[in-house]
This record gives sequence, structure tokens and C-alpha cells, in this order.
Amino acid sequence: MNFKTIKFRILALGAGLMIANIIFRFVVALPFAQDTLHRLVDDQQLSIASYIARDIEHNVESRRTLVDQLARSLPAALLDRPKELGEWLEERRRLHPLFAEGMLLIDPQGKRIAFDGEAGNPDSKRDFSDSAWFQAALAAEVSVIGRPERSSTSGKPIIVMAAAIRDADRQPVAVLGGVADLSADGFLRDMQENQFGHRGGFLLISPQDQVFIGSSVPEMILKPTPPPGVNLLHDRAMAGYRGTGVTVNAQGVKELSAMASVPGTGWFVVARIPTQEAFRPVNALKALIAQSTAVAVAAVMLLLLLLLPRILRPLTESAQAMREMADGKRKLEALPVERDDEVGGLVQGFNYLLAKLRENEAVLKESEERLSFLAHHDTLTGLYNRQMLESRLDYALDLARRNGTSFALLFCDLDRFKPINDEFGHSMGDAVLVQVAQRFLRGRRSSDTVARLGGDEFVVLLTNLTDPRLDAERLAREYMISICAPYSVGDHRFTLSVSIGVALYTGEPVSGSQLMTRADMAMYQAKRTGRSRICVFGEASGDMAGSPATVPV
Repeated sequence: MNFKTIKFRILALGAGLMIANIIFRFVVALPFAQDTLHRLVDDQQLSIASYIARDIEHNVESRRTLVDQLARSLPAALLDRPKELGEWLEERRRLHPLFAEGMLLIDPQGKRIAFDGEAGNPDSKRDFSDSAWFQAALAAEVSVIGRPERSSTSGKPIIVMAAAIRDADRQPVAVLGGVADLSADGFLRDMQENQFGHRGGFLLISPQDQVFIGSSVPEMILKPTPPPGVNLLHDRAMAGYRGTGVTVNAQGVKELSAMASVPGTGWFVVARIPTQEAFRPVNALKALIAQSTAVAVAAVMLLLLLLLPRILRPLTESAQAMREMADGKRKLEALPVERDDEVGGLVQGFNYLLAKLRENEAVLKESEERLSFLAHHDTLTGLYNRQMLESRLDYALDLARRNGTSFALLFCDLDRFKPINDEFGHSMGDAVLVQVAQRFLRGRRSSDTVARLGGDEFVVLLTNLTDPRLDAERLAREYMISICAPYSVGDHRFTLSVSIGVALYTGEPVSGSQLMTRADMAMYQAKRTGRSRICVFGEASGDMAGSPATVPV
């Protein structure tokens, strides 16, 4: 072979370009893609852990708020009448099922005064004076959380939340404790019954107690955490680190873990998944790049060797055009097919590749838009989801505080919806929920936000209100009238009603989660007073224990 011929030079050029391409792919492109995918997986896992942590925070805060409210509302005269006190506790536990395992009242010396719970009346003579949560409740002005433990009667994992009952001189006269089932619905059950991926899971850890409060693996619940040195990333998390990392667990499995704090508790959530599963897309990308590179090198070299003698000039022209496009010197467009031979086939192949790339770009863009939509919207109804609602609520709070304006939250829960699911199936229920969402949207003002929290619960954020209470009640009535109209799904007709709880923001120092809790409590008050009602939470500044006011409909 003459090494000075144009054929050899083009072959050498082609070989050099392919080698450069391979080097770029494996030295620059592949590490960059790997790093990008690793960060994406880390961010997704941390986002999931943070979401679960916020949900647990909400569940804990609801129970602590309830204990504080009950401690402030307990009549002092009942402390000397155990029978009536027990009846009072029973009534409150049934009205507020967040403490299904029971409620108890203890005097300042640690002796139990009264108890009410599903487990009966155990340990009537038990001395609570040495209990850490009892001592903490006596010293604190707000409710406290006890150490997770296993119930001696039911065997369930439980936790005590307690608050002191104080006299006019702010001296403790008793301690009210609520016993919550950690594995109950609306607490940790969702976290414990769901897996992360195929082999991953979740953990809820209390560093101060050095115990697993909750876990996707039932055997780990209330077990002590591993000693220092077994899992280095776990040791860092126990010391306060929050974020993501790769570690080897106590079973010798390499895992990707994400840690997120549960505010107000000292706990943290761990979302963990084996690295083999977490980085499967990265490994697939490596194999794809290696295979595609090998195929491309073989094809190009063979093509050059077979066709260069006959198509040297046209091929050179086509290659020049392609290089100009790659360098940005020429517009990226299909090349004209002037000959029906190998050169024409090559040009047609390039044109086909270009069309496919454009199609893939369009599909990728559509997929990104869809993912962006799903991140902020409910998949069934298309309404905003909880994450977007919380963002809008925080923005409304900031705006109201700066401008001195007011707004309202409507917490709407459908009445008599469950029988539709039970009798006609979830597909029929979903169809009804879609129609309910459409009615909410039809009644929505342009400044309002409508979101679905899940199930048959909807929340409407009302802004730009002239008279917050009157406007909120008027709009709530309009929504109620719309929701109560009959629904037609196929040959079936259904009639629903809705209970609406209203929480008003009029300038008092309150967080978005507290407003949500107020609206939720008002909604439950509406249900307790007969359903199909509107109930407004008490409007006194800072009055978290205010009585919701029922609005006739």
C-alpha cells in the first residue's frame, strides 16, 4: 500500500477521527455523563427522603398540637373527680383518634389520675415520676415527645407525647399524655409498608435514643442502632450529617443512602437502595457507549476500505459538508441526494440520522415537560399537588406579611365518597374525582390555587380577599353548591356533599403547616356537626385552640 495516496490519508484521517472520538467518549463524555447521572440519582433520593421527613413532621406536629390544645382546655375542676375525668378523656380520644392507644393524666408526683385507651386500664399503680417524658413535660411550656417503646399490653410500637396542665401561676398541676401507635395509618405505616425501588427501603432513626423508630423491614423497628464503626455513613448521620452518600451496611451490602431531618423531633429519615440497583442506568450507559463505539468504528473503517476508490471525490465533498455542520460553520440540515449509489446512501443515512435526532429531541423535550408537570400536579385530576400547594402557601404568607393583606384556606373533604369506591370500584371513584376537580376549577378565580392532597381531600387557597371571612364563606358556599350537584358516570348517577374547613390568615404569626392544620381541624368539626357544612377556625390571634365556628349552609 502506498502510504502517500489520498486513499491512505483519508483512511488514516478516518481512523484518527474515530480514535479521537473514542478517547473523547471515554475520557470526557462518559465520566461527565456518569457524574451527571450520579448527581441526578442523589438528588432524587434526597428529595424522596425529604418528602417523607416532611410528612412525618406533619404527623408528629398534629399530635403535639392536639396534646397542647387538650392540656389547655381540660377543666381544672375535673382533676378531683376521676370518674368524670375519665369520661372526658374518653370523649376527647374518640373525637381525636390520633392517640388510639390511649390518653392518661398524671399528678405532679407521678401517680396516675385517670386513663382511657383501647388497651384497657393497665398499670394503674405505676409510678411515672422517673419517666423522662414526664419530667420533661413538667419543665416545658409546650408538649414533649417520649422515647419510642413497645406497648406492654398490645405489643405495638408506641410513643408518648405529653404536655403539662398549669394553674394560673403557671405551676404544673398534672401532666396529660397521649399514647400514639407508631405503625398506625396517618403516622408511619406508609413509610414502613413501602419499598424504595425493588430492594431498597426507608428508616426513621432517633439519634438521641439510638433506636430505629420505623423501618421498611419490620424486624428492625425499635431495635438499637449499630455501634460506631460498623457503618461509617450512619456514624456521620448520627453526628448530624444530612445529605447523600455511599456506604456498606451491617449486612455487607453497598448502598446509596440519603438522610433528611424531621424538624422539631431530632429524628432523621434514611432512604436507602443498593448501589447496583441505584446506578443501573449508569452501567447500562457504559455498555451502550462501548457497544455503539465498537459498532461505529467497525462500520466506518469497512466502509472506507470498500468504497473509497470509487467514491473518493463525492465522499470527500459530503464529509466536508458534514464536518462544517459539526463545527457550526454550516446550518444543520439534510444534504441533497444527487446520486443513487453508495454516496447517495451515505447521504440518505445521514439525513435519516438527523431526522431521528430531531425526533428524539422532540420526544425528550416532551418527556421533560411531562416530568415537570407531574412534579407539581396530581396525576389523576391534573390539580396542583401538596408540594406545589405548600410552595404557593408559603408565597402567600410572605406576600401577606409584607403587604398587610389577608387570605384563607378551604380544606374540603367529600362526604359519602367511600361507598362509591366500595360498591363500584376505584375506576368509578376516580371518574367522579375527575369531575369534582373540574368543578373546583370552574369555580376557581384566577388568583386562587386548587390542589388535591390525595384521596377525596382538596384544598383551595383564596387570595385577594376584600373581607376575608365573608369572601371565604361566600366562595365556600359556591364550591359546596357546585360539588353537591349530581354526577353522571356512564349509566350511573351519584350525589355527594362536601365538608369544608376554613382557616383565615389575618396577620398573626403562624406557619403554613399550622394554617393547614387549622383548616383540617375545622373540616373535621364540620363533619362532626352533621357533614355538608362549612366551619371556620377561631380567628383570635395565635388561638391554635380556638373553637371552629360552623357556618349554616
